[in-house]
Amino acid sequence: MSNASLTLDPAFTIGAVDPRLFGSFVEHLGRCVYTGIFEPGHPAADEHGLRRDVLDLVRELGVTVVRYPGGNFVSGYRWEDGVGPERPVRLDPAWKSIEPNVFGLGEFINWTRLAGVIPMMAVNLGTRGVQEACDLLEYANHPAGTALSELRVSHGAIKPYDIGLWCLGNEMDGPWQTGHKTAAEYGRLAAETARAMRMIDPNLELVACGSSGAGMPTFGAWEATVLEEAYDQVDYISLHAYYEPLGGDLTSFLASGAMMESYIEDAIATCDHVRARLKKDKRIHLSFDEWNVWYMSRHQSEPPTEWEHAPRLLEDHYNVMDAVVVGSLLIALLRHADRVKIACQAQLVNVIAPIVAEPGGPAWRQTTFHPFAQAARYGRGEVLRVEPDSPPAGDVPALHATAVRAPDGTVTLFAVNRSQTEPLDLTATVGALGDVRLLEHTVLTDDDLDARNTADDPDRVRPHSVGTSVVGGGTLRALLPPVSWNVIRLG
Repeated sequence: MSNASLTLDPAFTIGAVDPRLFGSFVEHLGRCVYTGIFEPGHPAADEHGLRRDVLDLVRELGVTVVRYPGGNFVSGYRWEDGVGPERPVRLDPAWKSIEPNVFGLGEFINWTRLAGVIPMMAVNLGTRGVQEACDLLEYANHPAGTALSELRVSHGAIKPYDIGLWCLGNEMDGPWQTGHKTAAEYGRLAAETARAMRMIDPNLELVACGSSGAGMPTFGAWEATVLEEAYDQVDYISLHAYYEPLGGDLTSFLASGAMMESYIEDAIATCDHVRARLKKDKRIHLSFDEWNVWYMSRHQSEPPTEWEHAPRLLEDHYNVMDAVVVGSLLIALLRHADRVKIACQAQLVNVIAPIVAEPGGPAWRQTTFHPFAQAARYGRGEVLRVEPDSPPAGDVPALHATAVRAPDGTVTLFAVNRSQTEPLDLTATVGALGDVRLLEHTVLTDDDLDARNTADDPDRVRPHSVGTSVVGGGTLRALLPPVSWNVIRLG
């Protein structure tokens, strides 16, 4: 057993948590939409074909904002195909799939209202540009009296959709992207699109595409060039990152949260460098609008689909270790809540997702569902500055932790033990919080780190209460098992 320590003091804070930090992502990819959130004829489907069992799990997950409709898909998408009574069937070259367009903008907005989430709409800046983005904005948000707003009304949506958060394309630095552009090309297009959209609605929040990963050869230079063009027109720049145990290296995999923190800090430094160079008062914030564990190398060896509708693509089934890493990634986001204001776990259902929904069958929670749901529930308020002290686990500290103080004064400590062999005996100094008591300590771990949830055993892996933690004399004592996600609540 090893010792670890930290201090919780409300006098030392990082910043307030934007609720949109707990976002997700719905792309027309694989079975995320079709047989995921939308399956007419399913026993649990409502009159609109939306799966109520999935909706219930989305609400339980605590998702606040959902990015749509992509992703790589958006860079070839014609939004007009997904509205009105006539829906053409198209090829989707991004995922080599058939897109029937039965589910489109109106269906998505209806779903967001039922799910209680904020829509985050992406525009196509791959094969389209300024005019098409403005057309979509007018159709979606203008009350009435113009050709496109009246078209929406004729489609049955009398009230505008009031979408306030927009992504200016997707991963435009990636050569895999339909309509891939250089940083200068994209920066100019993003600035002009943003300027035109703000002429229609000056109150929009706009996200420019950053690099599609810290490993991209243009990372840093891309962000700088884009912001040189679009600094005044945008509010956020995006980050995307996926993690997996490459070559079976579990030690590095458990350190994914440290890699995410480094990526965030490098992106902040780039944004602030441009701010200083341009002599601007405004700070650019970060939208980490794609993140997750994704076994990408495994899927790269899979044979491509042959123009199927809703093929089974990227359907990772997560184990205990994956859930602990997801918890660590959530800690990384919270530790930078002063600059990361939006984050979207990719994706919501079936596709590298916390929720699985079988066609005609049940829906259930993956192991990764639980850390997200707990962070979304208890991670609201002010993030405290937490600097843990612990022995190493590989090249990083074994203890990864943060804490959030809620408006009612309760404090939640989120902690991951990255060690694969040693429990951590944690001593936390909590006297500055006042006379607090232990409300709960739950832990997600298992003797079998490969344990997973299935349709037959959907609760095989879930958080369990721990009865050994104690608070007294201004000190919290808790035992954190190896490879574990811990939520300790004090009030």
